[in-house]
Amino acid sequence: MQIKELKDAIAKGDALRSLYGADASVIDTQKQRYAKLADEFVNSYGDKELSVFSSPGRTEIGGNHTDHNHGRVLAGAVNLDNVAIASANGTDVVRILSSGYPQFEVNLSTLAPNKDEFYTSVGLVRGICARMKELGFAIGGFDAVINSGVPKGSGLSSSASFEVLIGAIVSHLFNDGGLDPVLNAQIGQYAENVFFGKPCGLMDQTACSVGGLVTIDFADPATPIVKKVDFDFSKTGSALVITDTGGNHADLNDEYASLPSDMKGVAAKLGKTVLREVSLDQVIDSIPELRKDGVSDRAILRAIHFERDNERVAEQVADLEKGDFKSFLAKVCASGQSSFMYNQNVYPVNNVAEQGLSVALALSDVVLGSEGAWRVHGGGFAGTIQAFVPYCLLDKYVDTLEHTFGKGKCHKLFIRPQGAIKVEF
Repeated sequence: MQIKELKDAIAKGDALRSLYGADASVIDTQKQRYAKLADEFVNSYGDKELSVFSSPGRTEIGGNHTDHNHGRVLAGAVNLDNVAIASANGTDVVRILSSGYPQFEVNLSTLAPNKDEFYTSVGLVRGICARMKELGFAIGGFDAVINSGVPKGSGLSSSASFEVLIGAIVSHLFNDGGLDPVLNAQIGQYAENVFFGKPCGLMDQTACSVGGLVTIDFADPATPIVKKVDFDFSKTGSALVITDTGGNHADLNDEYASLPSDMKGVAAKLGKTVLREVSLDQVIDSIPELRKDGVSDRAILRAIHFERDNERVAEQVADLEKGDFKSFLAKVCASGQSSFMYNQNVYPVNNVAEQGLSVALALSDVVLGSEGAWRVHGGGFAGTIQAFVPYCLLDKYVDTLEHTFGKGKCHKLFIRPQGAIKVEF
């Protein structure tokens, strides 16, 4: 549709309610956001046939650091999203203008990885288009403006949301929307691994691409089993709150790398590649030999965390499917305790004086007691925690956490049913 038709549809707001809820003030804010983005597109690229796309952030709900050892996870798409307005431009050049950043271009006549493009959006876009072409999809140049509502460093996977957003744009502009959501996620992972230079699992991209509440089994990472979980969080009387504790994310690469390394190290000593191929009983039975063989106690504890959290995901899914939210919440707390005690990814060993996550978890315990649940969120060591907060305690919880970490650091979210989509007005 052209700009006038699009802005008229935005003003009605019908297509926005399923993405952002029924709160009138939120819908008004989104109307302004979309209209401003439409004007930005026309000012930058002219009035063309426009398409609108939305890709959510994601929250990890169950399974902390289980995916990289082929375990299970439980994740959900959230109502903070990346929004793009895009149009094919008839060339081999992708031009993207993200709000607050300079425009960048990607010439698709070259589709090889380039180390100079590692850790850049250019590398991600090139990698996504390269992989799609390799898989037989059509690609082409397009113009796009993007506005991100997924805060960087929030633990809500802004990069994965961006990746599957680009996949959705190419799918709809050049392939009639024929890209399967799980394949879109795998393409995003490939681009991040090969063209961006960052090893990563597949959980983030899958949750962002598929949408809703999903459990993913990575027993075979090439063909993960993705299952939507039939559960409506809006009926629980609770809010999902992500709190950004800030902290220093620098010099954490070694901490993050140690997690899969420790786990796979234990598996290797037991003759396997990953811990998914090993049982908890095998780990426990082998502890004396593992310690004699030089395996660290931390690695053994992390292996125990993996085995128990991996099983816990299946139990959480079963709780949700039978509507036992109280039992589910107890397992959320158990996962958080396991992450703190055994996985040990709540604060870095090289900076024990800075423990923002620990403080946030302690405050959650004080405010919520037996009425909610809380755990480290995502990679850990710094950044965010997650809490399920009853509405009756929501104001007190947010006031307490923001008193410590600053105004606006708590994000009150809901699980949205849509993944990376073309928004149909």
